[in-house]
Amino acid sequence: MKKKLLALLAAAAMLLSLAVLTGCGSSNETLTLNVYNWGEYISDGSEGSLDTVKAFEEYYQKEFGKKVRVNYTTYASNEDMYAKLSSGAVSYDVIIPSDYMIARMRDENMLLPLNFDNIPNYQYINESFRNLYYDPDNQYTVPYTYGIVGVIYNAAAVDEADVGDWDLMWNSKYAGQILQFNNSRDAFGTAMYKLDLDVNTTDHAVWDQALAELQTQKPLVQSYVMDEIYNMMESGEAAVGAYYAGDYFTMLDAEADGVDLCFYYPERTNYYVDAMCIPNCCQQKDLAECFINFMLSAEPAIANAEYTYYASPNSLVYEDAGYQEDLGEETMAILYPGIENFSELYNTYAYQNLDNETLSYITTLWETLKIG
Repeated sequence: MKKKLLALLAAAAMLLSLAVLTGCGSSNETLTLNVYNWGEYISDGSEGSLDTVKAFEEYYQKEFGKKVRVNYTTYASNEDMYAKLSSGAVSYDVIIPSDYMIARMRDENMLLPLNFDNIPNYQYINESFRNLYYDPDNQYTVPYTYGIVGVIYNAAAVDEADVGDWDLMWNSKYAGQILQFNNSRDAFGTAMYKLDLDVNTTDHAVWDQALAELQTQKPLVQSYVMDEIYNMMESGEAAVGAYYAGDYFTMLDAEADGVDLCFYYPERTNYYVDAMCIPNCCQQKDLAECFINFMLSAEPAIANAEYTYYASPNSLVYEDAGYQEDLGEETMAILYPGIENFSELYNTYAYQNLDNETLSYITTLWETLKIG
């Protein structure tokens, strides 16, 4: 009887072991990775480009023998992303915020430290993009793209003699043809840089000066815009507008006949970085780090840079001869002006995260501008 009982227990244990082993080795399990990113900010397979999300899914199954489905959704602004995550109602594994929002989320313990053993391709990130204010110890972020705010103008409607610094955005000759940012951060930034004021000050009197400058500009402004700037500049409906360097090339590709879009950087302007992070609501941290590492590998990194037209801090991208040839010298000169000096310029001019009291005051000033 005792031998029979031991035999039964042994058989049961063997079956349990087989079940556990079968479960661990199952290739039928499908993992889900939730990625939250800006719209139009990753190569998606359109117009012959690489679908980098699909490429990651295929890579993961081939490399690790498991299926993964990337649930990829988009947001329109850093603030929209922050509001959704801070509500606690959603869970994402990878997000790609801008530097100032990363600093805020870091301070509020909304980000998880990265295990860089899982991200060996981090070695290709240029040293000039490390130890920046939003992640001084390089714990939470992997830079994805970077850029500089500049002025776009239609050379067919703007006299070349009027081009230079931020003054063109305030030139009364182009009243009714000027577009301004429709968000307080960037709009106030144009005024602060124009007046050579510190964009990171907490002095209300300084922000009052910027408001006065925007009030002077307001009668000249056709519209306060964000994505609307594309159609308005491409069609020639507007002649002058401030926007991000990468987006200029998207507009250039679609400009109408008779429109001659050009671009320049004012002497003082905003330098920014968008970076891949893992929020503290992440459910698949190892998988998220695998995704980040894959996005740093040559083929997807180059595809993303070509698709978005934003500059990449990844040496596998900006040193690639094919990428340089595809973009051309003029485009490379605009996207990569002195990449090795980026940290110096960034530390001098970057519009950083402001305290809540200052942000609240700027919001009040913005409402005054828009309503008044």
